[in-house]
Amino acid sequence: MKLIGRRTSNNVEDRRGMSGGAKASLGIGGIIIIAIIALLKGGNLSDVVSSVTQEAMNNQSSGQTEQTAYKPTAEEEQMATFAKQILASTEDVWTEYFKKLGKTYQPPKMVLFTNSTESSCGEASQATGPFYCSADQTVYLDLSFFNEMKQKYGGGGDFAYAYVIAHEVGHHVQYLLGTLDEVHNEMAQSSKKKSNQLSVRLELQADFYAGVWANHENERYGSLEDGDIEEGMNAATAIGDDRLQMQAQGYTVPDAFNHGTSKQRTAWLKRGLTTGDINQGNTFSVAYDDL
Repeated sequence: MKLIGRRTSNNVEDRRGMSGGAKASLGIGGIIIIAIIALLKGGNLSDVVSSVTQEAMNNQSSGQTEQTAYKPTAEEEQMATFAKQILASTEDVWTEYFKKLGKTYQPPKMVLFTNSTESSCGEASQATGPFYCSADQTVYLDLSFFNEMKQKYGGGGDFAYAYVIAHEVGHHVQYLLGTLDEVHNEMAQSSKKKSNQLSVRLELQADFYAGVWANHENERYGSLEDGDIEEGMNAATAIGDDRLQMQAQGYTVPDAFNHGTSKQRTAWLKRGLTTGDINQGNTFSVAYDDL
């Protein structure tokens, strides 16, 4: 991608090198999100709310973090700048797009961390990978994930990394449009199988929104280069549920899919890239077997 001279986002909190991570106050939104997760796992709602509320009070009243001497490598610092540029691009693209919809886009924040940190949706760690927390409207990212994508899954490349960030911002778009909360509420009242299917629909729509972003990013800045789209497709293929399950256990369990197959993820990313039209990405109106 051609990003030389492009601005970086100011909506970034750098927690790299903080011992234990910065613990954010959960707030009522975070309690609701974690309660939903607990329900999906068969937990006791009242116990979870009580526990989470107490933790939030403890976090608020105590010292949270310890800053340690941290010196990122030149490569990591370059990747941090790249992540900030991609976030800035999503701000530009979605602000313009929401204006066309007669809406106001409120950008998410991004937290860069190492090893682990706290979000309003619980702990963020290297193992969880990048994720979006609607309770604090923040994307959490450990930059080492990109090395893992390249070395472990064979999904490297600058556009592949941009796709990951744009996918998480896609969840923020879902949040602003009301889709995320609506689907999370439905998931909390559904069977495990149905809940996983709803999750797949959410994730594929976020893939689609990442493609929509890339379409308008390229139209606006001409940033895509030869091979970039292939990098994105390779990344979508590498992190498909079927492929990850085959690598981990040698067989697939379709009812346990929660992000979509490699074929589905590449198809919806490509649709967003091709159309650039948010109205073409209603993954909830398509029969599940036809996604």
